[in-house]
Amino acid sequence: MTTVRTRPARRCPRSGRRALIALLTGAGVMLTPLTAQASGGAPPEAAAVVASSSAAQAAVNTAMAQLGDPFAWGGAGPNSFDCSGLTQFAYRAAGIRLPHSSRMQSIVGVPVSRANLRPGDLVFFFSPVRHVAIYIGNGKIVHAPTRGDVVRVARVDQMPYHSARRVA
Repeated sequence: MTTVRTRPARRCPRSGRRALIALLTGAGVMLTPLTAQASGGAPPEAAAVVASSSAAQAAVNTAMAQLGDPFAWGGAGPNSFDCSGLTQFAYRAAGIRLPHSSRMQSIVGVPVSRANLRPGDLVFFFSPVRHVAIYIGNGKIVHAPTRGDVVRVARVDQMPYHSARRVA
């Protein structure tokens, strides 16, 4: 006997899950590792990120929930991002407003030395500043790299380091 499905199964689209995660983290709900993994392919390091403040944790969780989203110049979410659009989107979920420019973000908050980086810190690259990412610990960042790429995790030393700022 052959079974024919007359209606497609209802699925929550990835963007819907991401929006829900951003909404929950913005409301101060902490995501457990199981929730982070269920968000659609987050790498193991996503579950291990523990920030020192609830706002930084919300920003990290939101940024990690965007893994795999495409880079788009001027993109600020929810489905595509440029580097500063990703950090702006992530911190907006934490209740913190950032400008949509890596150079302008590089003067927000307080300076942090490379040796004192904590998950949630903004990390800036090149001189003058042309790129921003969110530090997630263990020498890694989450960022929207460049045209033709996607939001992903990378090593902090893959680009010329400039500075870092703590905004939460």
